[in-house]
Amino acid sequence: MSITETKPTDNHPSLNIALIGYGKMGKAIEAIALEQGHSIVLKISSSNKDQLNKDTLSKADVAIEFTNPESAPENIRACINAGIPVVSGSTGWLQHWEEMTAYCSQHNGTLLYASNFSVGVNIFFEINRQLARLMKGRKEYKVHLEEIHHTHKKDAPSGTAITLAEAVMKEIPDFKKWNNADSEKDDELTIISKRIDPAPGTHTVFYDAAVDSIEIKHTAHSRQGFAAGAVMAAVFLHNKKGLYSMKDVLSIS
Repeated sequence: MSITETKPTDNHPSLNIALIGYGKMGKAIEAIALEQGHSIVLKISSSNKDQLNKDTLSKADVAIEFTNPESAPENIRACINAGIPVVSGSTGWLQHWEEMTAYCSQHNGTLLYASNFSVGVNIFFEINRQLARLMKGRKEYKVHLEEIHHTHKKDAPSGTAITLAEAVMKEIPDFKKWNNADSEKDDELTIISKRIDPAPGTHTVFYDAAVDSIEIKHTAHSRQGFAAGAVMAAVFLHNKKGLYSMKDVLSIS
């Protein structure tokens, strides 16, 4: 049985789900949620965002939020105010991260954020971290990242690329920041962003030396993996309190 074929059980009950964001990603989440036996009790898009309130959210067991950097903090706050656990996959808003996590804690809320919900990508995150740890101190290797997405993606670099870069920076502290352009500075980690249709998402981490090269790559073939992971996260979050990540969902230490 694949992750998209999981059926409700006593441990994984059928949920009433609020979808905040009903674009391509929201529709993909809806399809998988319905296939798994869950119900969609609220759909919020740009045309009815005024309907996002305590009354409408009260029908839901959990909310899944995929919108944009401008709307995400307000949407998350609305869910916390309504006492509804929220899974957020919006990217580009993490300058508000400390504010939102503090708000969640102060209001006894529940928030699970991930820059990418794909099971494969979250395993890839761990491979990236382990490789960076092994490459620490090997200055003969120049590190850089590349991400490719469809032309409708608004933020660059992608949230996934930033997560990868921050893991490299944590393991290789010579890097003080990432730069979304080619940089020759020893303390800057280069991320190259490309926008090419119809790519759902490709992320590559390169280690290049004079004698050889190492690269690790994840390529998404469709949105289905992201959507399935988001529904999995919603099931995990049901009846929980606090802050979580996909590491918790997948039991990655």
